[in-house]
Amino acid sequence: MQLKTILNRVTCYKSFVFGKVTWLENLEAPAVEVEILPRRNGLRICSGCGRVCPGYDTMPELRRFEFVPLWGIMVYFVYRMRRVECPACGIKVERVPWAEGKSSLTTEYKWFLARWARRMSWKEVAVTFRVSWEHVYEAVKHAVSWGLKHRDLDHIESIGVDEVQWHKGHHYQTVVYQIDEYQKRLLWVGPERTSKTLLRFFRFLGKERTAKLQFICSDMWQGYIKVIRKKAGHAVHILDRFHVMQRIGKAINDVRAAEVKQLKADGYEPILKGARWLLLKRPENLTDKQAIKLDELLQYNLKSIRSHLMKEDFQRFWEYRSPAWAGKFLDEWCTRAMRSKIEPMKKVARSLRKKRELILNWFRAGGTISAGIVEGFNNKLKLITRKSYGFRTQNAYETALYHNLGALPEPEFTHEFC
Repeated sequence: MQLKTILNRVTCYKSFVFGKVTWLENLEAPAVEVEILPRRNGLRICSGCGRVCPGYDTMPELRRFEFVPLWGIMVYFVYRMRRVECPACGIKVERVPWAEGKSSLTTEYKWFLARWARRMSWKEVAVTFRVSWEHVYEAVKHAVSWGLKHRDLDHIESIGVDEVQWHKGHHYQTVVYQIDEYQKRLLWVGPERTSKTLLRFFRFLGKERTAKLQFICSDMWQGYIKVIRKKAGHAVHILDRFHVMQRIGKAINDVRAAEVKQLKADGYEPILKGARWLLLKRPENLTDKQAIKLDELLQYNLKSIRSHLMKEDFQRFWEYRSPAWAGKFLDEWCTRAMRSKIEPMKKVARSLRKKRELILNWFRAGGTISAGIVEGFNNKLKLITRKSYGFRTQNAYETALYHNLGALPEPEFTHEFC
């Protein structure tokens, strides 16, 4: 089977045919060059408006396009571009079916590189297929741009809002995920963790789609709460189990850290040293060694131990089914926390009282909407950033996230390259 026959099987370029095939000896790696010729009766299409137009002239120089390598051999298409005389756009270079704009990569090769960029880092893809990092980025950007343009946003009922750290220091990104049972994906990324950032998401979603939202899950940050109340007050806004327990865990850790310093200053034995995870883990997740150590610590009347016991008592809150009974338990627990004279736990109690109705929405949603899905996506997001050693620009960062987490659609091709 000749190479031209194989190319005709895996491509479909109307109005064009493959011509002479040349083996290139003077390059660093094996390569073949395939000439593309226009059919005599082929139509010329304007690259601006896409209309069929009369010809104007032919460009003097040949353009080279990179195609998917075959058996490790680089494949290049060469073609002499023609210009058209368009009534609407004027004199324009014709549109060709194998490439877009001034890119030197064929469309098939872009999608080939983009699919591999989900499996490996962009640098590894560039080294493996002997292309530049910029070419890999161009390919991924092309795939993301096409996917965002063709994705369906009309049946979104549940979303999760969170922030993730980007770079060192207090640099955050606001991320919004769709967390419906039938579809879980990244919907939107915005720079910074501000109210204005989340407002931009709702402007992107539009009033009609926002009106269809039934459940919104977020953390306890007040800026998000205000925007959600303003833009989607009809939806059930849930502060779920994960973020509530995360807030209590942070308070316990603050109590422990302060008490460790106090015990050291008073000259007592450092019994709380290394006990951070003993106090934060669920009892069923403790190792045998940790369980023994925790039993020893429970004999002491320390603030850290009392805070740990309050946390374990609060776990009963999630066993309720009725919002009314859950609310009664929450009120009683907050009262005990306020009487504990442990300031971090009192601070948590005040926060829970303030956001009481939003927390109880977890029960009104039947416990089916959880930020566990959001945190799972966040872990994947951090892995993507770490694998790429970080992104220097916002555009590259967003492109990588949409590419890996956006569940974006892809066009159909004559042949699917692996």
